[in-house]
Amino acid sequence: MLVDSHCHLDFPGLNERLPEVLATMREAGVGAAMTIGVNLEDLPAVLAVAEQADNLYASVGVHPEYTDCQEPDAATLVTLAQHPKVLAIGETGLDYYWHKDRPEWQRQRFRTHIQAARACGKPLVVHTRESAEDTIRLLREEGAEAVGGVMHCFTENWEIASQALDIGFYLSFSGIVTFKNAAVVKEVASRCPLDRLLVETDAPYLAPAPFRGKPNQPAYVRYVAEEIARLRDLSPAAVAAASTENFIRLFRPGFPERWS
Repeated sequence: MLVDSHCHLDFPGLNERLPEVLATMREAGVGAAMTIGVNLEDLPAVLAVAEQADNLYASVGVHPEYTDCQEPDAATLVTLAQHPKVLAIGETGLDYYWHKDRPEWQRQRFRTHIQAARACGKPLVVHTRESAEDTIRLLREEGAEAVGGVMHCFTENWEIASQALDIGFYLSFSGIVTFKNAAVVKEVASRCPLDRLLVETDAPYLAPAPFRGKPNQPAYVRYVAEEIARLRDLSPAAVAAASTENFIRLFRPGFPERWS
């Protein structure tokens, strides 16, 4: 079984055809998926998707690219995280590509999410773009190792990967690992300890080869696992088993016993 550890099933292109997406997911051997919250206004839609199937889960957070939205506080995030479908706090983090002019505001919002994660005991789903050093620094300063989490859609080099691993975080690889020009990502995917590796789609974005440029969906996470297996000279079944076990270990506080 595979798990898509990060997708956006409430987004246009997926939400309106959810029964078809779930059927295709089952056919591809993808047994569960976590649909990720990116702001508080749309969280009801995220939770509504997660509630439609036993094998769908959610997270709660405000993505750093979302500036014109309700600003979260730790208490609100903790309260929302009590929903039985919510496994994590995030998507949160830093993005200096889009918002170079507001770094301190981003850093404070990120700290708020880390504090909420520690308060409710749920792991973090972390986004970082052109901000890796500050991302690692804030995770350390706020004691994020107490709850752990995942560096989603990992695209940094091995030096940053090692620092994330050192504080107990997992690395999640998306369809980017299948791209021919993704040498750095391929290297990290081949070196990441097998017990710290997750796979994801980030659907509807970042469709893997051979679907690059087309809408992504959870079923396509198997192409990510297959490429990682090729890079590591393992069977796809071995990568599927390891990444699923890792998902269960990381998100166990909210994961059903039957998936163990």
